[in-house]
Amino acid sequence: MTQTLDVSRETVDLRAAYLNSAPLQPGDTVAIVSPSGPGTAEAAEIGAQFYRDWGLHVIFSEHLFAKHPRASYLAGSDAVRRADLMAAWANPDVDAVVCARGGYGAMRLLDGIDWQFMRAHSVRRDGRPKLLTGSSDITALHEAWRHHLNVPTLFSPMATNDVFKNSESIRQDVQRWLFEPWGGRTLVGPQTEVLVPGKTEGTATGNFTGGNLSLLAAAIGAPESTFQSGDILFLEDIDEETYRIDNLLIQLQRWGRLKSAAGIVLGSWHDCGWDLLEVKALLAEYLSDLEIPVLWEQSFGHDPNALSTPLNVPGTLSAIVGDCNLTVANSL
Repeated sequence: MTQTLDVSRETVDLRAAYLNSAPLQPGDTVAIVSPSGPGTAEAAEIGAQFYRDWGLHVIFSEHLFAKHPRASYLAGSDAVRRADLMAAWANPDVDAVVCARGGYGAMRLLDGIDWQFMRAHSVRRDGRPKLLTGSSDITALHEAWRHHLNVPTLFSPMATNDVFKNSESIRQDVQRWLFEPWGGRTLVGPQTEVLVPGKTEGTATGNFTGGNLSLLAAAIGAPESTFQSGDILFLEDIDEETYRIDNLLIQLQRWGRLKSAAGIVLGSWHDCGWDLLEVKALLAEYLSDLEIPVLWEQSFGHDPNALSTPLNVPGTLSAIVGDCNLTVANSL
C-alpha cells in the first residue's frame, strides 16, 4: 500500500517529496549510524566534518563505535545496531539518517524492526519524509524502506569510507543530491553507454529500484524482495568472480525480477572477474533477450568516483545509441 500524508488537505505520495524541494537545508540534523560493518572514531569525525561544513548538525548514534563480541565484521550486536537505527529514524530532531559504511550486517537487522513504529516516525516536522542514505550492504535497508515505508532514499557513498574522504567529486555529488531538488536531474555517467537498446524505442519509465546485486539475490523470499512490474532496476557489485555474478543473475532471472523490469541500469563492477569485458558479455547474455533498454557503466556503486542515485522515485531511461540518458521525473 502506498504511504501518503495530508498536506494542506491534499494527499501527497511520499515518493514525490524531493522532486520539487531539496531533502536538506543548512541547519538540519543528520544522524550517523553503523548498521553493518565497524568503523573508527577518526574516520567518523573526518566524514562528519564534511557534513558540518555543509551547514548540517551531526549527531553520532549511541553505539556507533561498538564491536561485536564474536564477529569483527559487525559494528556491535544485531540488537545494538538495530536499536541505534530505529532510534535515529524515530528521533524528531533528525532529518536524515546517514549510514557510516557498508560491509556486512544490515540484512540481519530487518526481521526485528518494528515497521509500524518506523512508519509512525517517517515524517519529520516539515511534513516530508526523513531521508536514508548509504550504498553497498545498505541495499538491504533501501529495499526495506521501499517495501515497508515507501519513502525515497539515496544510494550514495558513505560518510566514513575512504572514497568519500578522498574524492571531492563524490562529496560534491552527494552535496548536490542533499541540497538540491531531485526532479528533472540527470544521472548519466561519463562512461555510460547503451548495452541493449531494447524494443521500446529506446526509452523506459518507472520507479528507480535495486542496488547491489549480491544483496538483492540474498533477499529473495523475504518480504522486502517484493517488487512491482515496470520498475527501472539498478544493479552493481564488487569483487565477484564472473561465475558468481552468473549465479546471482540466474537467481534474479528465476525470481522474475529481470523480466519484470521496464529498463535496467548497470553500475560499476569494480574488481569483478578477470576481465571487465567478460563481465559485460555475461550481462549482455542475460539481458539482451528481455527486449528492454539497458545501460552499461552508469558509475554508481563501488566506482572510485561513484555517482549517487535516488531510489523509490520515478524516472526515465533513454537507451538511444549515442544519446543515452537517465533522468528523475519532475512529478509522479
